[in-house]
Amino acid sequence: MEHWAGKETVSWDPHASDLRVRHGEMADAAALRDRLGHVYWLGGGSGGGKSTIARRLAARHGLRVYATDDVMPDHARRSVGDAPFLSEFAAMDMDERWLLRSPETMLETFHWFRGEGFGLIVDDLLRLPPEPGVVVEGFRLLPRLVQPLLAGPDHAVWLLPTPGFRREAFGRRGSLWAIAGKTSDPERALGNLLERDRMFTERLAFEAKELDLSVIEVDTMMTEDELAGRVTEAFGL
Repeated sequence: MEHWAGKETVSWDPHASDLRVRHGEMADAAALRDRLGHVYWLGGGSGGGKSTIARRLAARHGLRVYATDDVMPDHARRSVGDAPFLSEFAAMDMDERWLLRSPETMLETFHWFRGEGFGLIVDDLLRLPPEPGVVVEGFRLLPRLVQPLLAGPDHAVWLLPTPGFRREAFGRRGSLWAIAGKTSDPERALGNLLERDRMFTERLAFEAKELDLSVIEVDTMMTEDELAGRVTEAFGL
């Protein structure tokens, strides 16, 4: 099989990938790409429609869905002693997490944004049978960590919601205040969360561009059918 290598690195953060620790010396990149050739990676910012689109594609094309959000509690337990940012976050109360720090600090220190636990996603995927194919979705799929695992550029795409789309999506789900409402100042906490997520989405866009990876901007004018069609096309399904 011919493999696509893309660009090798991005410039902003040389840390954060426990994939290098867990798999870098255990298997070469080509072998991992071979074993993950049936995987389609759907990443992006929170509220961008990843879960909805992954379920639609799976139903239409006979694929399995692996939702990284669903395994976060399990991965947190399996990361004990091996995830310093996660340990620091777990020790904070809600005000310490969402009120007493700046959105910039929240962005830089949030464990999943740092790539902690990404190797566990790869471990889980390697345990799945090669058929049917898998759509793995979630914000934890950082471009710099996914790119070395791709069999080709049509196996990954990132959804980049605009701030307006994200807020509407959270409102429709009824989850807009789910975290902020547990703090002593929900309005300010919500503002911090939305700003952190905005900056994270910008970071994803930068990384993906540097690595020649596909992105789709999701705004309030785009319908679910249109987005599903764009992702289907990006994956070549």
